[in-house]
Amino acid sequence: MDLTELPNIGATVANRLRGIGIDSLDDLKRVGAVQAYAMMKEQNEGKTLPVCYYLYSLQGAITGVHWDALGQETKDELRRKAESLAE
Repeated sequence: MDLTELPNIGATVANRLRGIGIDSLDDLKRVGAVQAYAMMKEQNEGKTLPVCYYLYSLQGAITGVHWDALGQETKDELRRKAESLAE
């Protein structure tokens, strides 16, 4: 399955995932949304990668739902984890 067939993953996000070595859903699940987001931010330094379009979208792709369907508790936890990696 191509990355763009996953929920929330368009061509730009798919290309950025491939740029960090994530080529499949299995790769994304293995790395996890938070780590993949951190890796994409590092790879695209100086570019804005909005949390909802990337971090939440990656988690939604892993779980098979639209990013906006993630509960607020899940979103808060993802954000906390991503912020702790950035420190």
